[in-house]
Amino acid sequence: MYDINRIREDFPILGREVYGKPLVYLDNGATTQKPRCVVESIADEYYSVNANVHRGVHFLSQQATNLHEASRETVRRFINARSISEIVFTRGTTESINLVASTFADSQMKEGDEVIVSVMEHHSNIVSWQLQAARKGIRLRIIPMNDRGELLMDEYERLFSPKTKLVSVAHVSNVLGTINPVERIIEIAHAHGVPVLIDGAQSIPHLKVDVQALDADFYVFSGHKVYGPTGIGVLYGKENWLDKLPPYQGGGEMIQSVSFEKTTFNELPFKFEAGTPDYIGSTALAKALDYVSALGMDSIAAYEHELTVYATQRMKEIPGMRIFGEAEHKGGVISFLVGDIHHFDMGTLLDRLGIAVRTGHHCAEPLMRRLGIEGTVRASLGLYSTREEIDTLVAGIERVSKMFG
Repeated sequence: MYDINRIREDFPILGREVYGKPLVYLDNGATTQKPRCVVESIADEYYSVNANVHRGVHFLSQQATNLHEASRETVRRFINARSISEIVFTRGTTESINLVASTFADSQMKEGDEVIVSVMEHHSNIVSWQLQAARKGIRLRIIPMNDRGELLMDEYERLFSPKTKLVSVAHVSNVLGTINPVERIIEIAHAHGVPVLIDGAQSIPHLKVDVQALDADFYVFSGHKVYGPTGIGVLYGKENWLDKLPPYQGGGEMIQSVSFEKTTFNELPFKFEAGTPDYIGSTALAKALDYVSALGMDSIAAYEHELTVYATQRMKEIPGMRIFGEAEHKGGVISFLVGDIHHFDMGTLLDRLGIAVRTGHHCAEPLMRRLGIEGTVRASLGLYSTREEIDTLVAGIERVSKMFG
């Protein structure tokens, strides 16, 4: 049984008030709240185990190292990677994409080569490649979508050419909630001999992910989106691909030996982890993954799907409501506008009612241009969201709408 009341007790912040109103937190697409076990693990490690990891001979260093590497195994198990060598700790999805973009372009691409992305990508999966385009002369090819927010797969297939070197797409749109058919996207790319990077920032908190079943070459996500701490994330890469790519940064940890004449690099995954890692954050991330695993990713997905259907039905009852993104396969993200009310005005006034939503272009300006708008209000659900919160949101939207006549 999915006991929502017990779950909410694990998140103390959900009990606070904002402007004298009970907090209704519907900004989970930006970041999720943290359960007690995650916050307590951070405090406990700082108070009792804090020491720099790897190479230390003293007790605390070895204990901290064991925790850090055990966390790597937790991540491996959570996404069903083949080996811990395929799990690289980063600062988050953005750094993970930049790492692949930089090292892949350096070692695998030349002027005129192409990367396929989609129209609904987050800026981190656009700008990272544009930087390489400016530096190396590579090109971006864009997968279009229909008005429901679904990628046009026939058009996708036609984008491939001998110059196509990589496909890099979001698993779930952070604006539309569309769950993209990444299995088919990968299958088509592999038929052309092209590897695929999947941005899992918006999928990892909501869906069960098996990187081996997907056959993804790279899969990236952030800890703070999946009820973990900020400042830590993961790059999964197939070992054969990580072996091919050069180091991203230089420094301690990523080397085997250094002389002024030559440096030899460390084995995977340490080749990509220059400097002191966030060993406190990795332990807290593992706690977060254990937390959602105990609830069951399938149970979380089923609960959030039911809530998304309910929220969509309730919101469509509001006069003037426009919902952007109604794909057949959709996650718990609802982006909307009401009449001529500016998204910033709607979000600001909802905030005064204690309702936290996100407003703006959501780091997806090309998608906004495709939709013909400047921005939206976005309500995004989490595993602790409730029907009562949806009802409060609907009542809040109706109240704001009446203020604008």
